Amino acid sequence: MNAQEILESTEFKRCSDFHGHICPGLSIGYRASKAGMEWLKENRAEDEEMVAIVETDACSADAVQVLTGCTFGKGNFIHKDHGKMVLTLLSRKTGQGVRVSVKDGVFEVDEEHRALLQKVMKGEAGEADQARFQELHFQKSCRVLEIPAEKLFNIKPAAIVFPEKARIEPSKPCEKCGEPTMGSKLENINGKLLCRGCLE
Repeated sequence: MNAQEILESTEFKRCSDFHGHICPGLSIGYRASKAGMEWLKENRAEDEEMVAIVETDACSADAVQVLTGCTFGKGNFIHKDHGKMVLTLLSRKTGQGVRVSVKDGVFEVDEEHRALLQKVMKGEAGEADQARFQELHFQKSCRVLEIPAEKLFNIKPAAIVFPEKARIEPSKPCEKCGEPTMGSKLENINGKLLCRGCLE
């Protein structure tokens, strides 16, 4: 499929609707999810059939949740704050895992794009700069959608211990703020059960 066909696909539209816009990071997440699921021969998880571990909290993570069906709410979407464009997918059915990492240099933007990005982020971009930034951003997004997976990613089996399935347990009130908290998340401090929010 070329970029235009992907952009018009129901799957990609679901990703961009969830994320709010089209950008290179969303395209990376789309491609990484597709590559990982293809490697595992898995379909979208209805429950906890798969586990997704992302190493960034950037745009790509949204596409991963939409396509894989691994979400924070189900407890099978895990964020590790490593600042890397890396996705590890695990199949509970087969016991296999795959690590999909962006190759060095693939995600770099040119000087003009980088300079405009800085202006936009600082709120210093005028109308013309914003229009040009959006144009370059969209072009980069399309390029990411068309690069062959083997040139975009390193794809390797992942040997990893599977995390426990999501736990459901009764709540207990924190003895400081009174808010109901998962019992296993309370900390015993000097004989009082406190939530992590109060400990902060």
